[in-house]
Amino acid sequence: MNLPNPLHPPVAPAGTGHVPTGTGTPRIDGRAKVTGQARYAAEWPALDLVYGVAVNSTVAKGRILGFSLDAALAVPGVLRILTHDNRPRMRSAGVFYKDMTAPAGSPFRPLYDATVLYSGQPVALVLAETFEAAREAAERVEVHYDVEEHDTNLLAAMARARPPKKLKAGFSAPPKDKGEPDDAFTQAPFQVTADFYHGVEHHNPMELFASTVIRGEDGHLTIYDKTQGSQNSRWYVSHVFGLPKRKVTVRNPYVGGAFGAGLRPQYQLPLAVMGSLALEKSVRVVLTRQQMFTFGHRAETVQRVKLGADADGTLRSIWHEAVGETSRIEDYVEVVVNWSGQLYRCDNVHLGYKVVDLDQYTPIDMRAPGAAHGVHALEVAMDELAAGLGMDPLALRLKNYAEVNPADGKPYSSKALRECYEQGAARFGWADRPQQPRSRREGNEWVGWGMATGQWDAMQMFARARAVLHADGQLVVSSAASDIGTGTYTVMSMIAAEALGLPLEQVTFQLGDSTLPVAPIEGGSSHVSTVGSAVEGACTKLRRRLLALARLAPGTAFARARLEDVVFRDGTLALRDDAASAVPLTTLLAGADRASIEASYLLLPNLLEQRRFTRATHSAVFVEVRVDEDLGTVRVMRVVSAIAAGRILNPTTARSQIIGGVVWGIGAALHEHTEADHRFGRFMNRDFAQYHVSVNADIHDVDVVFVDEDDRVVSSLGAKGVGEIGLVGVSAAISNAIFHATGKRIRSTPITPDKVMR
Repeated sequence: MNLPNPLHPPVAPAGTGHVPTGTGTPRIDGRAKVTGQARYAAEWPALDLVYGVAVNSTVAKGRILGFSLDAALAVPGVLRILTHDNRPRMRSAGVFYKDMTAPAGSPFRPLYDATVLYSGQPVALVLAETFEAAREAAERVEVHYDVEEHDTNLLAAMARARPPKKLKAGFSAPPKDKGEPDDAFTQAPFQVTADFYHGVEHHNPMELFASTVIRGEDGHLTIYDKTQGSQNSRWYVSHVFGLPKRKVTVRNPYVGGAFGAGLRPQYQLPLAVMGSLALEKSVRVVLTRQQMFTFGHRAETVQRVKLGADADGTLRSIWHEAVGETSRIEDYVEVVVNWSGQLYRCDNVHLGYKVVDLDQYTPIDMRAPGAAHGVHALEVAMDELAAGLGMDPLALRLKNYAEVNPADGKPYSSKALRECYEQGAARFGWADRPQQPRSRREGNEWVGWGMATGQWDAMQMFARARAVLHADGQLVVSSAASDIGTGTYTVMSMIAAEALGLPLEQVTFQLGDSTLPVAPIEGGSSHVSTVGSAVEGACTKLRRRLLALARLAPGTAFARARLEDVVFRDGTLALRDDAASAVPLTTLLAGADRASIEASYLLLPNLLEQRRFTRATHSAVFVEVRVDEDLGTVRVMRVVSAIAAGRILNPTTARSQIIGGVVWGIGAALHEHTEADHRFGRFMNRDFAQYHVSVNADIHDVDVVFVDEDDRVVSSLGAKGVGEIGLVGVSAAISNAIFHATGKRIRSTPITPDKVMR
């Protein structure tokens, strides 16, 4: 059997043929993954590889007084134990530890000094000839602390809430008040005041965080890292350790899930580099599942929403404030409340956002950061308002539908939310929903229907792509993009193949290597609109160069042809109105005696044009739940998610992304919550036995509807992005369905059986 080569990017199977964008296409990397040929960060081999295991702090705050290492060093195979006392040289200034997505403040510096900032902080690294020896020795390391009083309780520290520093990519502070929100609320005949609490959630992708540092004979470090941006990790390593960029290469050809956890370099990366520099050997550090709970997480958040409306449902006031946690060293911020000023038409709006610094690691982005909580609070409050008005929840949203952005009056580059409502409701059968809660019971379960709106930004960044057409007709396109399981390999290959009229199996897309043309970190649902547009741009330049070759060919039919006069089809170039003029692209290169022809393209967003519009993706989520009368258990039986996200270039992978977001939304609504014991300042449920996530038995029918949308402001492809929008609104729709089933309004997540039964 012909298995994929782990050193080469995946390509479509032979015989795939011409696959235009918009066609549902299986992932071309799927075969490599299911056959085990796809190598992840912890799977790359190296001669004389050394294994590192981190030792984590057992206290939440204090100073390290010293270590007792004799028992650990006595374990056969142990080579060295690194601490802040004997680590390799690291730069001292905090600015060198800032990665491309760092918020304001001074980032955490692993093994830098004796200061303990949070429970679980890495305080030592055991290096051994085998993983088993390193793990056993790590358990024998004794750390002596001078313990200080800590504070990890957000709810008890609300009085310390303060406005955050704003320096974080993608963060926009809440705008100033619009109109007179307090007076309008007081005067509104119908009012809702609701408080919401969302606990900590931790990323738990299947692939553990790992870094394999392979040291070359010349000292060059090739690092296989679990990251959403190879160039971001290279940037970090070169700055922290003062290494020239030419001496460091970071690769991430396959990433086993991330969605925010890999935006910033995690501590296993500098630890692995420290070990390699100290021993002058190749080193691998893999975090355990328990250690996956010792870095960033979705921030714990407290919110209050107040809505005022007239009897016909017209919104008169929207008031939304949120307080989130951050660390002592950085101001982590999210766009939590801004959505409440954009989703619905209203003349009086107040939005506020503050943070409380705690003795914990800095939170990090998790799928749909800010919107996952902020939109949840607004949408549950809207459902509560609809119930108070005796109005259908969908009718209330349509009553206050915003044709332009209410926050600034800008038009939307495209907005098919109304179509999401219509098509999603029709597919779900929403018209048959009884108005009153507790209206339908089957056996011992109450049946409820709920819905919610979703919104996320449609972003475009900058990127470069290179396209090389070889004499044998093979096209190789490259950019330092990432594929965290979203289908990047596939959709980029589809874009390139369509641009040059090639069968998909003749296109290879190279990604996951810091030496490739610059690309942004994969995050914010921006990769298709950004890297995809760069790929299209590079291929368009290549089309022009191929036409230039055709014009120079003896006896050519293309002497006066312009690009719009020709078509690239079936591996040929032909005049649009003369199929007989077709000439194979391989013939063009052979006639010009060229082994290859290439083009590069730098995609820079058209900011002057884009700033005129609000760019966003939208969704309407409809949910059916069944709630057990005696046990309080909730089953999500049906979900219809109607999505407006521009042109869908690959419906197969896009649908998979939305289903994944729905599953995550079910987990957020019903299961996920990291419990803390504030006496010790420590997260307690640090494994899959105790940290609950959705499993197969929790997921039933999930139906995805893509409404027609084409947005050439967001990208030249007409595409937006689908990674985040699939999650937004799901937990709110579930919460609203539980109310419809039981008549109980639950405003904290996860909605566990004990809350349902209260």
